[in-house]
Amino acid sequence: MKIVVLDGYTLNPGDLNWDELRALGEVVLYDRTAESQIVERSLEAEIVLTNKTPLSAESIEQLPHLRYIGVLATGYNIVDTQTAREKGIVVTNVPAYSTHSVAQLVFALLLEFCHRTQQHSDSVLNGDWAASIDFSYTRSPLVELSGKTMGLVGLGQIGRQTALIAQAMGMNVIASGSGKRVPEPIAGIEWVQLDELLQRADVVSLHCPLTPETNQLIKAQRIALMKPTAILLNTARGGLLHEADVAQALNEGRLAGAGLDVLTVEPPKPDNPLLHARNVIITPHIAWATQEARTRLMGIAVSNVRAYAAGSPVNVIR
Repeated sequence: MKIVVLDGYTLNPGDLNWDELRALGEVVLYDRTAESQIVERSLEAEIVLTNKTPLSAESIEQLPHLRYIGVLATGYNIVDTQTAREKGIVVTNVPAYSTHSVAQLVFALLLEFCHRTQQHSDSVLNGDWAASIDFSYTRSPLVELSGKTMGLVGLGQIGRQTALIAQAMGMNVIASGSGKRVPEPIAGIEWVQLDELLQRADVVSLHCPLTPETNQLIKAQRIALMKPTAILLNTARGGLLHEADVAQALNEGRLAGAGLDVLTVEPPKPDNPLLHARNVIITPHIAWATQEARTRLMGIAVSNVRAYAAGSPVNVIR
């Protein structure tokens, strides 16, 4: 059984190993694969594993031995699942491996807005504290989260973990979906419609999937509903934002800040307006990437392959 990993570097830059996968078959590893190389590299493979390297209908049609595609992530929009289904190819993903890591980064972004720890540390290291006549000073306003309202758009596993942390910090939590479906009640979380959430929340954190319905969910009309003091956080998918509208709102002071771990195009183009906006913090899609989360991801991905080889595939995309 030949197994090809098209873009293994992001999952394993060298601190993990592929030994358990190698025990299941002949493994060919590539750190990165250009779209023009996909078919050539996968031609003899029964199993292809990919993180962000796309497997389009055109590519899948040219791979006669392909029987299994394992997505090394939770989102699977990089695979043409309809074509795979038509050809009897099993497609799996890796759910719920990064819940704690993503929720943790939500608050890393948020707390930077609250305390500007890097700005204050830089000030101290530049000699400002040593030269100060006072024992304490600030370089920006400091914000306490207790009593503030956290609005969660999407209440899956990551949204719920974010809610638990928010509640532990004394925040009120309200939640909304991207549609009209109301989930089962959760203690301490008030379910509201999206527009009401945007009007009430001091912090809006996005945790919904990117679908045709949620594409550019946050754009000018909805930003206009938000408090000018509100912070917008996105650790889900870049396409949930109309990036130019968000950048304009930041630059005009109609939004207090945006903490983003994802952008519509990754890596971003130099002219992305968010790269030059005021009061924005952008991290390079790292919420999922703690060593602990990647270790879980590796383990689940290998287990998926093992289950497929045993004739009982799990985590199958339907």
